[in-house]
Amino acid sequence: MDALLLVAHGSRHPGSSDEIRALAAKIAQTPGHRFDWVDFAFLEIAEPSISEGLLGCVRKGAKHITVLPYFLAAGRHVSVDIPAELEKARREYPQVQITSTPYLGAAREIPGVLARLSQKTT
Repeated sequence: MDALLLVAHGSRHPGSSDEIRALAAKIAQTPGHRFDWVDFAFLEIAEPSISEGLLGCVRKGAKHITVLPYFLAAGRHVSVDIPAELEKARREYPQVQITSTPYLGAAREIPGVLARLSQKTT
């Protein structure tokens, strides 16, 4: 089983967590993705934590977990904190392949998305 774990920062504002939860559900419903399971986790403040999110994927039978850091810039969280969490999980679950995509802001599609959004006004 392949799982996707969307990892966001986390916020005390409940609406932020709800947005990430809804985004994970939308990804799961998007035709053409290769994942059997799509879930979400937070680096800090909100739950589930990254370690809890990874454990949830493992408990559902994931043999491969792809982590997608939902961050726009490569700050400390992207370059240090998330990789440290993933390395800890790799030691804890050696039977599971845990990989990471580039963070959202590094995706080559982002400039096009931003250009399209800038054409829309409210």
